Amino acid sequence: MSTLLEIKSSVLRQVQVCPSFRRRTEEEPASGNADPSEPTAAAWKPGDGVEFFSQMRLILKKGEGRQGLPCPEVLLCSSSPAPAEPVDPSRGLRALSQEEVDMLYEEALYTVLHRAGTMGPDQVDDEEALLSYLQQVFGTSPEEHAAAVERVKKAKAPTYALKVSVVRAKNLLAKDPNGFSDPYCMLGILPASGAVREPSPHKEQRFSFRKGSKRGGPLPAKCIQVTEVKSSTLNPVWKEHFLFEIEDVGTDQLHLDIWDHDDDVSLVEACRKLNEVIGLKGVSRYFKQIVKSARANGTAGPTEDHTDDFLGCLNIPVREVPVAGEDRWFKLEPRSSASRVQGDCQLVLKLITTQRDTNMSQRGRSGFLSYLLLLSRLLQFEHRAEEPNSSSWRGELSGPAATVLCLHGAQSNLSALQLAVLHWQVSSRHHQTRTLDYGYLLGLLEDLQAHWEEAGSLPQEQEEGLADSFSAFSEFGLQLLRQLRDYFPATNSTAVYRLELLLKCLGKLQLFQPSFEICPFETELNMDIAAALKRGNREWFDKLLNTQSPREQPGPQRLAGLVKLADTIYEDLQSCYGIYASLFHSIIKVDFFTLTFRQLERLVAEEAWVLTEELSPKMTLEVASGLFELYLTLADIQRFWSSIPGRDSRSLALAGIHAPFLPAVKLWLQVLRDQTKWRLQGAVDVDTLEPMDASSKHSSSAATASLCFSHIQELWACLAWPDPAQAQTLGTQLSQDLCEAALFYTELLRKKVDAQPGAAGEAVSEPLCVVLNDVELLRKAAGQALRGLAWPEGAAGLEGTLPRPLLSCTQALDEDLQREARTVTAHLTSKMVGDVRKYVQHVSLSPDSIQNDEAVAPLLKYLDEKLALLNASLVKENLSRVLEALWELLLQAILQALGANRDVSADFYGRFHFTLEALVNFFHAEGQGLPLESLRDGSYKRLEEELRLHQCSTRECIEQYYLDKLKQRSLEHNRFGRLSVRCHYEAAEQRLAVEVLHAADLLPLDANGLSDPFVIVELGPPHLFPLVRSQRTQVKSRTLHPVYDELFYFSVPAEACRRRGACVLFTVMDHDWLSTNDFAGEAALGLGSVGGVARPQVGGSARAGQPVTLHLRRPRAQVRSALRMLEGRPNKEAQEFVKRLRELEKYMEADP
Repeated sequence: MSTLLEIKSSVLRQVQVCPSFRRRTEEEPASGNADPSEPTAAAWKPGDGVEFFSQMRLILKKGEGRQGLPCPEVLLCSSSPAPAEPVDPSRGLRALSQEEVDMLYEEALYTVLHRAGTMGPDQVDDEEALLSYLQQVFGTSPEEHAAAVERVKKAKAPTYALKVSVVRAKNLLAKDPNGFSDPYCMLGILPASGAVREPSPHKEQRFSFRKGSKRGGPLPAKCIQVTEVKSSTLNPVWKEHFLFEIEDVGTDQLHLDIWDHDDDVSLVEACRKLNEVIGLKGVSRYFKQIVKSARANGTAGPTEDHTDDFLGCLNIPVREVPVAGEDRWFKLEPRSSASRVQGDCQLVLKLITTQRDTNMSQRGRSGFLSYLLLLSRLLQFEHRAEEPNSSSWRGELSGPAATVLCLHGAQSNLSALQLAVLHWQVSSRHHQTRTLDYGYLLGLLEDLQAHWEEAGSLPQEQEEGLADSFSAFSEFGLQLLRQLRDYFPATNSTAVYRLELLLKCLGKLQLFQPSFEICPFETELNMDIAAALKRGNREWFDKLLNTQSPREQPGPQRLAGLVKLADTIYEDLQSCYGIYASLFHSIIKVDFFTLTFRQLERLVAEEAWVLTEELSPKMTLEVASGLFELYLTLADIQRFWSSIPGRDSRSLALAGIHAPFLPAVKLWLQVLRDQTKWRLQGAVDVDTLEPMDASSKHSSSAATASLCFSHIQELWACLAWPDPAQAQTLGTQLSQDLCEAALFYTELLRKKVDAQPGAAGEAVSEPLCVVLNDVELLRKAAGQALRGLAWPEGAAGLEGTLPRPLLSCTQALDEDLQREARTVTAHLTSKMVGDVRKYVQHVSLSPDSIQNDEAVAPLLKYLDEKLALLNASLVKENLSRVLEALWELLLQAILQALGANRDVSADFYGRFHFTLEALVNFFHAEGQGLPLESLRDGSYKRLEEELRLHQCSTRECIEQYYLDKLKQRSLEHNRFGRLSVRCHYEAAEQRLAVEVLHAADLLPLDANGLSDPFVIVELGPPHLFPLVRSQRTQVKSRTLHPVYDELFYFSVPAEACRRRGACVLFTVMDHDWLSTNDFAGEAALGLGSVGGVARPQVGGSARAGQPVTLHLRRPRAQVRSALRMLEGRPNKEAQEFVKRLRELEKYMEADP
């Protein structure tokens, strides 16, 4: 293996001559051009590099998670319960005094004891159960509860009233000739006796919520009420509202008639007059009398022509009206079996109380306020039964609670809008004292929005209360958003979902903003949210800074904390983009990511600028390492912004931040160079030059080297230095360091394998195979790493191409490693030279009686065994290298065997020809081995030619000599000059005329830069023209373009000129007077193409035919091989031909 140590690669030679591949580590310490601000790499403590690369791997691992934009599915890694939100009991409704609690208790008991109407299937109809529930809610003792119930029972019963809204009817009968009707409704309360109640003085007012009524004011409410007449329709729409006092909820009925109106008499006036009539019996007679009265007051003609037609009626017992009211279609009924009616009427019915004998009512507390206090009390009681820390309660009330609230809301005549407002007010306040599910609050807001769009307004006092609840909830929500990262962490899917619902709640509040006369928000809510987020970002940053990198600490101590701070900010920005940004933008139109990125990026940039200025004069290796890691994170933050479409990083505060980090990066890269060498040295020291495992064919040190180079490439990609000029300097130096490390590793391998004792008689060395695989793995890894070190070249650089310095470095290293691989390959195959020669000699010494396949079998068996071992030990590329080297070794061995055997039979050469073809098939291996093109190139062609010529007779060899001359082509056009000739055959005289015309561009062979050329003309082969002697032209002195115009005749039969190989050979010589003539070039012209040879010419002159320009050339290898073959033959003809050529050479040397 000592030969390996003597081989120096071209890269190492370049390193020794030019320091581009090697840093000047051996320079004197007092070198004048050294930068005093940068300590030398020798200050770093030597080691095996393991710890350094482990730390480097941690840095790279951080960068791996920062490739591309974050994916929400990756960030949301936890589904645990959301963090508890802050609660404040003081943010709820004010606490009630004991007197107020007692009055509220009385109000609730009064509501239950005087309930009226039909209970729904989901409501509790058990009075005792409801009373018992209220006792639990208010926490009274049985005695107190019994006393309170007794007091309420003694109180005066409430006054009930029935609210009736006549909405519309459909599919009525057509009573008019035009196919329509003019319907109107008459309705009133029918007492249990069947007589209509006498009107009361205070019942003149009629409650109406109609909007856009055609009447100037509300209709007077008496015992009978009448709607407007809707002309020419079968589907009238009235939307009129009436209020009827109920004397007996259990027996009173609502009666409604629908009539077709036939004149213009005011039914309202008729109804008003007849309301004063007393003593009428029977409701049918009473309603008929109204119609007759209208006819009597009219002017339309006889009564019988203007009778109103009956369209249908309804009778609804008041006790059947549901507690919560109902909105329902009722099928119209006939007055008798003879009546024909059809259609339906839509009514909205609700049973309310107008007077209540309770302390709250007597003190002027409205039903709205009573309901608010009662709901708050019930909500607190119901929520108390849930888990103490539960934030998922959605306000599900028990059956008794829902029933009590339904009874009180109906009895207090609260509209759907008022109920929605009350539930929102109470629940939103309760949420601030004990957390509720935001989905429940969002549902309340959606319900409130729906009813607000229908009703559109509230009394001012109630609207102010609603506005206050909105303000309180938005203030609470903004407080949570300020601490967004604490209460809604991006990794917790449950918390993120709560944030989404909270934002939707705040978004709903924005929708109410234009609807309030008293606006709850001084500014746009989304502006308040943006301000809260900014404030929260600053508070979060300041908290991190004070915790991790306090300004009071010295710079070197702050550096590690600032690295952690920058990492935390990057992770937070990922969460902002991947999780929060879409929620804020889609729900409340706030660009949370841009807002947060700009703010945090500016803050961390300020800290980085200040710290780098402080640390620059104190640059140490430890500081450089920390600054390097800090810069990588800052660059990642900058690239994160640039990776988002439409974002430009040039406007960032971090733009240009790389400048103060440059000294630290340079110093860190010097450390990287030395640590890489130490790491490789340590890896080779412990390497046993054995495959790592069954699946790999390289040793452990090669894997370590490959990993080191991969880390360097990844590091450069993370660095991504933005300044092109500085990037070129850094990249060039890093690439040279990498090349130096690669060659350093190959030197270590050579020394390692040379120190290992070789096994005696071992033809295939496993350590050598491992080293060869290591070199190949290193070549690929280093090449890939170098290609990954490309840097931006500005506008002049082509995209996708390597910078020129890096390309040169990559190519030089690849050539050196290829050469190293070939050297190891040669050393590996050199151990097989003796065996190969032995088996080739066995082929040559095999007697003719043995078949060819038997003679070559031992050689093929040996090769098969060794190549099986090599195939198991080498990777594909190295196996190809070994096959190529072994193939060349075999060809040279066969050539040597042929040269050592002279004057043998043709079967000897036939056997070797068989051996050669067998070896071609063996090494090609049906396409799995070497390609046929490479197998049949180079030495193979020479060997094949040798075998072919050895199998030829002497005359065939002579003919081949001349055929080879005819086949030659000048590889370098006009290098040796040109010769113009003209030939033809004169059949009459049976002679060949050869005219040498002129030459041009001959080689200058004399000291004066010219030549003295002459041309020798001869025919060949000699056995075809035994009596013909060669002729020559005159010498033309001192010229490279001689003109001869000389004609020569050769008396030869035409048949001889047609033979195989027949030609005329022109040899141009330079005549020297005092020494031998110099060869200038030669050319051959086949006689078969000369005019008159193949076909006799008729009337041809001596100078017939066109001139032919021949390119002069030198004899090639195949011509000389034929000559050598003849020299080795002992027969007379061969020796005479060789002797004649030698005499011709002497003749050429003589004077002309």
